[in-house]
Amino acid sequence: GKNEYDLLVIGGGSGGLACAKEAAQFGRKVAVLDYVEPSLQGTTWGLGGTCVNVGCIPKKLMHQAALLGSAFKDAQRYGWNISQPVHHTWSVMAQGVQNYVKSLNWGHRVQLQEKKVKYFNIKGSFSDPHTVRGLTKAGKETVVTADNIVIATGGRPKYPLHVAGALEYGITSDDLFWLKESPGKTLPSFYVQNVSLECAGFLTGIGLDTTVMMRSVPLRGFDQASHICKKKQICFTTQQQMASLVTEHMESYGTKFLKRCFPTKVEKLKSNRLQVTWKNADLNTEETDSFNTVMWAVGRAPDTKTLNLETIGVKTNSETGKIIVDANEATSVPHIYAIGDITEGHPELTPTAIAAGKLLAQRLFGQSSELMDYDNVPTTVFTPLEYGCVGLSEEAAVQRHGSDNIEVYHAYYKPLEFTVAERDTTQCYIKMVCLREREQRILGLHFIGPNAGEVIQGFALGIKCGATYPQMMKTVGIHPTCAEEVTKLHITKRSGLDATVTGC
Repeated sequence: GKNEYDLLVIGGGSGGLACAKEAAQFGRKVAVLDYVEPSLQGTTWGLGGTCVNVGCIPKKLMHQAALLGSAFKDAQRYGWNISQPVHHTWSVMAQGVQNYVKSLNWGHRVQLQEKKVKYFNIKGSFSDPHTVRGLTKAGKETVVTADNIVIATGGRPKYPLHVAGALEYGITSDDLFWLKESPGKTLPSFYVQNVSLECAGFLTGIGLDTTVMMRSVPLRGFDQASHICKKKQICFTTQQQMASLVTEHMESYGTKFLKRCFPTKVEKLKSNRLQVTWKNADLNTEETDSFNTVMWAVGRAPDTKTLNLETIGVKTNSETGKIIVDANEATSVPHIYAIGDITEGHPELTPTAIAAGKLLAQRLFGQSSELMDYDNVPTTVFTPLEYGCVGLSEEAAVQRHGSDNIEVYHAYYKPLEFTVAERDTTQCYIKMVCLREREQRILGLHFIGPNAGEVIQGFALGIKCGATYPQMMKTVGIHPTCAEEVTKLHITKRSGLDATVTGC
């Protein structure tokens, strides 16, 4: 018989909702199936996916709370009389953030209703390539059939299963943003995750004792190429990494780091504090400390285990568990597609999932042939000193074009707003990666400083359009801004000259 829907989207996150709403614009019969499995600590949330509920939105709001704390310190230098001590109340912040998130949950439900998209709050699995079955919370079975199905279930945080007590006593980012009370002295433990640094940054910023346990290099996947230290006395002998500047600033900002350390067990003490034992790889010693909260940030796994993908023939990467798709977002099964964080080889970013979902719906129902372009996607890490980037890292550019064909312009600069406040500007740094040949096309831009996301968003358009270094130099900067420094870059790494900006 005929399938009930033209399109079924499994997953009510940003990408899935965008795909469903776009398809409905073409007059198609569309359904969205979404269900939030409670975290191990029992945390759950509403429609909207990771970004809205336990990702970008609450993270940026709590980052803003921390920036306001720093602004209090600056304000005194600018003549404001601030009563001391300044105190932060977690419950007030959390209530405000959670209320806003709940308003977004409701807004998504209203939008689906307005666009006549059917919403099923059930956890389903495939019974055949066109059929998904699931149970409601009341235990009633629901069967949904569709001509086309899009999988957009995203990922959930992983736990370090080899660490004794990790499951029983640790939380993840799925829990942190929904805590009613302050997490207190906190240990975010991570391997390669930027979410740990972001959370550690705002926890420190609101006055909490925060220690990051770091297994390897910070922000793996971002630019790691070394640069010349601005301290001339150790120039050419000290090599720092672009990503390390972020953690260096965090250390000066008050966050503690346990580098090259591996947790081995977590135990609950009679005081209800959590005692963490870890191995220090550099010293080959075993160490312990106690915390109020231990947060794991050891990566995310695709939330696809219960979908029964292997039965219907949807191929996945055996190592990552991610779904293999082609340029059309199509899986190995005709009429079944996948978008967002669960797809192999694509950036795990909300805007890419939204764009991919809309374009897929347009191809399916709107006679479009436009594919998602995953090149030159901008992003930002919202640490206390933000790190924004677009395009290739320096090492990726060298690998692709060869070191002789790459020119890197860089600068240490001083944000004007940091001067009167006498803030440390050591880690405020810009790097522009260009081709050396002909017009010197810009391959990548990396910016560490305040409002990095706003800065990179503007330059991303130019780089997407093939901007060149000479064009950038002809661009008149807005004075006095941090973004203006990008238009003034003239020192190359190749030259070995001091890249510190002096004066205006």
